Amino acid sequence: MIIDSTFKPAWWLRNAHLQTILAKSFKKNQQLSLHQTTLETPDDDFLDLVWTELPESSNTKPIIVILHGLEGSAESHYAKGMLAAIKQQGWIGLLMHFRGCSGRPNRKAQSYHSGDTRDITFISEWLAGLYPDASKAAVGFSLGGNALTRYLAQTPNNPFQTACIICAPLDLSSCSQRISQGSSKIYQKYLVDMLKTSTFEKMEQQLLPDICPDKLAAVDKLWDFDQMVTAPINGFTGAEHYYQQASGKPVMHKINRPCLFIHAADDPFLSHQDIVPNSDLPEHLTFEISEKGGHVGFVTGNNPLKPVFWLEQRVPQYLKQFL
Repeated sequence: MIIDSTFKPAWWLRNAHLQTILAKSFKKNQQLSLHQTTLETPDDDFLDLVWTELPESSNTKPIIVILHGLEGSAESHYAKGMLAAIKQQGWIGLLMHFRGCSGRPNRKAQSYHSGDTRDITFISEWLAGLYPDASKAAVGFSLGGNALTRYLAQTPNNPFQTACIICAPLDLSSCSQRISQGSSKIYQKYLVDMLKTSTFEKMEQQLLPDICPDKLAAVDKLWDFDQMVTAPINGFTGAEHYYQQASGKPVMHKINRPCLFIHAADDPFLSHQDIVPNSDLPEHLTFEISEKGGHVGFVTGNNPLKPVFWLEQRVPQYLKQFL
């Protein structure tokens, strides 16, 4: 079902770009004690994890898996805030860094992409086997939200009781077009520059011999990066084939667990009309739309010196119904 959100932006922060940019600035100095572990993967690579606390083998506290956005990490403002909110609930937060996002490059040419569910599958099965008595939930932000959508849709017997998916690019083609238009280009440049830096690091490791350094240096659009790098190294014929095969919107109706999608109509990363489902959703799926909020912003409150981060209230409120 599709519902209107209760979110109301701060009176001093109604602009989508301010919501998007200042949410990050407000969290810049937030400190959170985290525990780092590394998990070897079946294909001889690794996943770097961070925990709010390391669970004992007999743990029964709910475990909430966090999936970050494109080139994000545990240092991303939304990740730190949500991990702190989870800890405050008495739950255990676990953030999985997508390959190459923890501050060190992964060992393989492939890293991750919007529809890549292999590592979510691996860590979910690992958690289920290690902590069978703990209830579990997942929260995905942006790219991580789209990947989580794909995982939940294709894995009906997953170990999660519930999930939240926030500001996800569920229609990748339209989102690639949206971020290349108008003032949204500033976000495209930011993301593409980070992606190019990560790719050049892999090229120095001799992992991507088929990519021309000069052509990569000239890339300034997300579509061009996906056409040159993301698609070929992940087995897609091109950017549009990747977008078609990896988008979450066409499969979201297959999710069989309670799931909350949160979306802001003014998100400068996403094409609103293409993100919102165009058919009825099952009752256990809630698609919540707010008029304002930006991209993973959702800052409210009356005092500019004490901003309130609505997602850190809304997500735990939803999850606790099922944990």
